[in-house]
Amino acid sequence: MTGAAPGAGMKVGAVIITMGNRPDELRALLDSVAKQDGDRVEVVVVGNGSPVTGIPEGVRTVELPENLGIPGGRNAGIEAFGPGGAEMDILLFLDDDGLLAHHDTAELCRRAFAADPELGIISFRIADPETGETARRHVPRLRAADPMRSSRVTTFLGGANAVRTKVFAEVGGLPDEFFYAHEETDLAWRALDAGWMIDYRSDMVLHHPTTAPSRHAVYHRMVARNRVWLARRNLPAPLVPVYLGVWLLLTLARRPSVPALKAWFGGFKEGWTTSAGARRPMRWRTVWRLTRLGRPPVI
Repeated sequence: MTGAAPGAGMKVGAVIITMGNRPDELRALLDSVAKQDGDRVEVVVVGNGSPVTGIPEGVRTVELPENLGIPGGRNAGIEAFGPGGAEMDILLFLDDDGLLAHHDTAELCRRAFAADPELGIISFRIADPETGETARRHVPRLRAADPMRSSRVTTFLGGANAVRTKVFAEVGGLPDEFFYAHEETDLAWRALDAGWMIDYRSDMVLHHPTTAPSRHAVYHRMVARNRVWLARRNLPAPLVPVYLGVWLLLTLARRPSVPALKAWFGGFKEGWTTSAGARRPMRWRTVWRLTRLGRPPVI
């Protein structure tokens, strides 16, 4: 008689936010979730300021009266599974124009979390559905040349991940006020400071078309603003100017266009002149943990 598979009995849910502008892609994603091996993955689709229509029976829906941004929408999806997602053991967060490439992703998540009690978050590999290639920016570590290498990491990809719901119970959800950009790193740093670990897994794949978010001016503003907020909220005081100084130099070295640079500096100023929310600086031992994992919190 064989024992139960690792992770058997762990309840998995999926949170998908949509603005209602990609119905075909959303339906294909829902089909890929429904085809997952093992126990049924419960799903909630959050309409972020838009109605939710054409959804298969059995899928939960939440319609927000206004667009709350990516973290706000995902937080609403978490709460659809009870406070902090407590009805589930694991929550998947998937972009509505993505597609789970394999039928065993949910089962792999169950096994990974069951095998490693310290594991709090898993970042999936994002691959272009046409070429199969993974963009460098989609590998959440500095040494990103080999996207097929799985490893411990210090952050994760927002639209292709799995989170143990105990993480939310312990450190809270995503920062609503960020709206877009760096909300994953904010949660990752808080989780790491609480003792959780994060894995990048190349065998858990989300197909997603390659896009360039930097084409939008709002991208540059929010990236800069939220970078400042991220530092002000989470870093020990001596590291805040170092971290932001390094990112200022990196931004200039990339030689963005004049409009992009203007938007970036506008966001950078906004990050200093507006509230960043509650400040909970990480412990110095967490700084050392991040450094040992290959990404000290100065870059």
